[in-house]
Amino acid sequence: MADRPTARSHQLLFLFTPLRLRKIPLPEGSNQIPIPRSETPALAGWPSRDYRRPVSALDPYQIRSDFPILNQEINGKPLVYLDNAATSQTPLCVLDSSRNYYEKINSNIHRGVHRLSQAATAAHEAARETIAKHLNASRPEEIIFTSGTTDSVNLVASALGRSDLLKSRDEIIISGLEHHSNTVPWQMLCERLGITLKIIPVLDDGTLDLEAYDKLLSEKTKLVSVNHVSNAFGTVNNVVHICSQAKKFGALTFIDGAQSIPHFSIDLQYFDCDFYAFSGHKVYGPTGIGILFGKHDLLCELPPSRGGGEMIKEVTFEKTTYNDPPFKFEAGTPNIDGGIALAAAFDYVNNLGITNIADHETLLIRRAAEILEDLDGITLYGPDDRAGALSFNFEGIHHYDLGTLLDQMGFALRTGHHCCQPLMARFGMTGTLRASFAAYNTLEEVESLGKSLEKALMMLR
Repeated sequence: MADRPTARSHQLLFLFTPLRLRKIPLPEGSNQIPIPRSETPALAGWPSRDYRRPVSALDPYQIRSDFPILNQEINGKPLVYLDNAATSQTPLCVLDSSRNYYEKINSNIHRGVHRLSQAATAAHEAARETIAKHLNASRPEEIIFTSGTTDSVNLVASALGRSDLLKSRDEIIISGLEHHSNTVPWQMLCERLGITLKIIPVLDDGTLDLEAYDKLLSEKTKLVSVNHVSNAFGTVNNVVHICSQAKKFGALTFIDGAQSIPHFSIDLQYFDCDFYAFSGHKVYGPTGIGILFGKHDLLCELPPSRGGGEMIKEVTFEKTTYNDPPFKFEAGTPNIDGGIALAAAFDYVNNLGITNIADHETLLIRRAAEILEDLDGITLYGPDDRAGALSFNFEGIHHYDLGTLLDQMGFALRTGHHCCQPLMARFGMTGTLRASFAAYNTLEEVESLGKSLEKALMMLR
């Protein structure tokens, strides 16, 4: 069938200036605290847990009171929001954080000597430190604020293209599971420098062929860039294996963590990747803010990708001396409010407990798969151990038609190719219907989805 258009808070912190490092007090009333690390690193990025035990540590009905947007009707029906892989909803504490910033300390940061500027700078750099702790980065200078995952990938691609680390006839490896944002920037870089782009094949069960990946690696491999979790199929990739194998050949590694950041405890020391990126709006934060992690020595070596204010130490008309990381990569006024709000989102996740969230979501997605498997003509995509997202199609039914009808019933699901056209082509389809889950979703909503799908299918057949 022809495709159709788709609707798609540490009492002291460091203030970095271009000239020196100095301590200033955190704004009065800050509630930011260090994020405890999980005691056991997750194998292949998957949280350690017993899938058989009942989930009781997280009450989604209590959580829902933190998300006023969920308390509404769509077309006269209660909203069931199952499009979290695209954008998660934002809790009141994050909204309050943003409002508090604009009501009390709104000012440009770093170089101002007045009280508001110093308070805004303190809050902004406290946010950087909070995020670094959450990710188990070795130092806050490894955390770069960007506009999102796409911006982060493009930043690294641009910086590598201006460096001496890549040359003609080198090779870059990505996977067949990638979002366009982790495909197109590398394609552009390869075309410009004469580099070969190689693809890790996808097996029939929606997982990566790691035996084929191992064979793709060679002395020519300079970068491996893969997602941690597929936004289309929910496949959880073994990023520990992927990174360790790449390092045997001296290749750099980039992990697209856009879909893993809301679901797993992320330990960058355990992953040992060179770069890791994600978007704030995937993890209960605002849009327009993202994070790029890069190992400090590598960030020091790479040239900046953009020029302007803040990313310099000294400018003359003859020569510019660049600032130290992370500021070398943060040209212009940053999204100050966004960074502070993102840290508040991580505080929220930490209070809930990332393992509690993962357990709850696992219960939801497995129950959803059980219900959907009983429907006639369905195809579920991806492995059984999915994370976050469940993609499916029904024989003879276009995903767009089904998604539109479900919207009339109050369900928000995503239809289309999910910015993964090569993956869709691999499975001979134009797109899927995707349900994706968050901490505030309930088993009741899952059961309701199954019943509503039955009704919709009867209407379309």
